[in-house]
Amino acid sequence: MKTTRTNRLFAGAVALGLALAACGGDDDAADDVDTAEDLVTTETDGEAAAGVLADVCPSPLVIQTDWFPESEYGAVYNLIGDDYTINTSEKTVSGTLVSEGVDTGIEVEVRTGGPAIGFASPRVQMYSDDSIHLGFSTLDEGTLTWESAPLISVVAPLEKNPQIIMWDPDVYPDIETIADLGEAGVTINIFGGGGFSQVFVTEGLWSEDQIDPSYDGSPARFIAEGDIAQQGFATNEPWEYENSFTEYGKFPAFQTLHDAGYQWYSQTLGVKPADLEELRPCLELFVPIVQRSAVEFINSPERTNAMIVDVVEEFADFWTYSPGVAEYAVATMLELEIVGNGHNDTAGDMDLDRLNTMIERITEAGLEVPEGVTAEVIVTNEFIDPSIGY
Repeated sequence: MKTTRTNRLFAGAVALGLALAACGGDDDAADDVDTAEDLVTTETDGEAAAGVLADVCPSPLVIQTDWFPESEYGAVYNLIGDDYTINTSEKTVSGTLVSEGVDTGIEVEVRTGGPAIGFASPRVQMYSDDSIHLGFSTLDEGTLTWESAPLISVVAPLEKNPQIIMWDPDVYPDIETIADLGEAGVTINIFGGGGFSQVFVTEGLWSEDQIDPSYDGSPARFIAEGDIAQQGFATNEPWEYENSFTEYGKFPAFQTLHDAGYQWYSQTLGVKPADLEELRPCLELFVPIVQRSAVEFINSPERTNAMIVDVVEEFADFWTYSPGVAEYAVATMLELEIVGNGHNDTAGDMDLDRLNTMIERITEAGLEVPEGVTAEVIVTNEFIDPSIGY
């Protein structure tokens, strides 16, 4: 059984509804876009040397994610070598930390988020467990929770947040954007607590009375009613609704929150400010390795996707992940530029102007931004190698 991810904009548990069923593969998933080899080239200053992290990084280097393994996190799982081991009770994956096939001299452990940590935000988990070195951070949450659980993001494997609003294209053939949904007065079913809805209302894209924050992760209402819009992920739900939910059986229309103007980075890797100096020698070498891993995964995702599918199967929880959705996720990340260089020729860095604009917009929407918090406070590009890009 499979349940969609909870909204990661704010920490806290979200009640999960009916599980989503996952099945089968999709031979046509990548047919609509160019291949990864066509779209991706790697420009680096050289591969990591064998053992390069042995004297500067803790072993294992522990990374806390915000959900079960999936292809959106390929840059992280791609760091784990073929010797990986799975702890089904703790829901962790560990093994040699490799960079482009080279043993870097340490182990890495990737920990599952979501229900495995009581639906806590990774940043909250990090402040209760000092063994975690880096955690996933979505930067609207990171801005708003800076005073209570600050993290400094050091690399962004995803250029765009894959969250979407989707709708039935047969019911609404003339709707093309999230703003169009507002103009048409369509009910929009979302998880509660999402800052994007408050921004969209403030800026006039939506009216407050069309937002229904009761979405519980179940596909039942969207399929039964047909005329509502719903929150989801570009890398998951569209494939599931076409391939897994036979009573629906078609590809929904959607737009990403990013393309609608809500342009935060999601699933960055962050460290606690108090740990930054101690981890600095490690981060100087590790962050470029993550950049290379992100490019390598998109260029050649087969090994890591097979690992992710294997790990989820071994976990034997309600979350399932098929080869078909993994293949679709990579194709979609390429097609929608969820991965990419963004504003320059570098993978993994963060655009400070883009972030400061978003901080201004959520402040104007009435969200409580701690005093003095700017992009320069919550992220740093100091460890990024500008020569590594797609």
